[in-house]
Amino acid sequence: MEIFEQYRPPELRKEEQTELISVIVAAYNIEAYIERGVRSVCEQTYRNLEIIVVDDGSMDATGRILDELAEGDARVQVIHEENGGLAHARNTGIARARGNYIGFVDGDDWIDPDMYEKLFSALKDQQADLSVCRYRQISRTRTFDGSVDRAVLFEGQEALTVYVEEREEYAIQNAAWNKLYRKELLIGNPFPEGRWYEDIVFAAEALARARRCIYLDIAMYNYIIDREDSIMNCRINSRTFTDQIPAYYEKTRLLKKLGREDLALTHDYFFYKRLLLFYGGLSRVEDGGEYMLRLQEILLRDRKRAEEAFRSSIADSRDRKKLKLFYRSPGAYCKKLWWDEQVVIPCKVKVKRLLGIYK
Repeated sequence: MEIFEQYRPPELRKEEQTELISVIVAAYNIEAYIERGVRSVCEQTYRNLEIIVVDDGSMDATGRILDELAEGDARVQVIHEENGGLAHARNTGIARARGNYIGFVDGDDWIDPDMYEKLFSALKDQQADLSVCRYRQISRTRTFDGSVDRAVLFEGQEALTVYVEEREEYAIQNAAWNKLYRKELLIGNPFPEGRWYEDIVFAAEALARARRCIYLDIAMYNYIIDREDSIMNCRINSRTFTDQIPAYYEKTRLLKKLGREDLALTHDYFFYKRLLLFYGGLSRVEDGGEYMLRLQEILLRDRKRAEEAFRSSIADSRDRKKLKLFYRSPGAYCKKLWWDEQVVIPCKVKVKRLLGIYK
């Protein structure tokens, strides 16, 4: 891993923009957002783009808006399909793509004008297979941008390690859309169709294949976090059990297949920790009983693996205590969680404010 403070990818003149980048935009019933999203791609400073927009069976004005945008920019190709889901839409775009480099944009988000120029320039400058940038989280009330003006070059499986360890200082996460991929990373690595949480295994596979990854700690992707009908705003539900949890198991298998039992164990620590948090959250919801039982079954069935994962070096000792308490008494675990959230944490915050640690 090599860190470059205040790194600036070389600017690319038009005559240097010879490589074709295929940008795949998935759209479904987002008439209020789609024009902004597609126009942000059309207005990129990197001009040699193929913009493939897959209308995934929209029933509102999304399709009409896309056709109008295509009339105004010859680079925009619109594919109208029956609804098949986000993964299917992205796979359709990949199959159509002619570029040696591929990026993804969700149609309700938008990107900064120089995002693809910087991602591509950095990728070429550092001879990488994958480039990644930070993203802004945008809600109705605030925008969060955690940019730190630097770049980080990851060799081999270093980026995969950072991703599995869920290190917050790097926005290398499941998301497909804040990345530019050398096309070879995607061959034989389709998004799993018919499922939500389609990025989980896809991201791990792509990062495992990349020999080098350059991370730009500058936010250039604008991610909407509170659109009410967004998949990502659906909290724990039936898809958690049919799609999300199976995806996490598949990710564990992939890491083991790569010979990285250490990363598989780290991943499982975060996985079972997430299940515990789900369980505690559901205890405060009136109709959460059914899902609590299903989570309890999984945690009891996987007890040996969970305890092994919570003994790993990356695990927090406080989490180990919570897991032990859960296995001793799920009810006592929920009460402890409530006490910490309602009493302990607020008291600590209050004391720190009195001491001037928090403003």
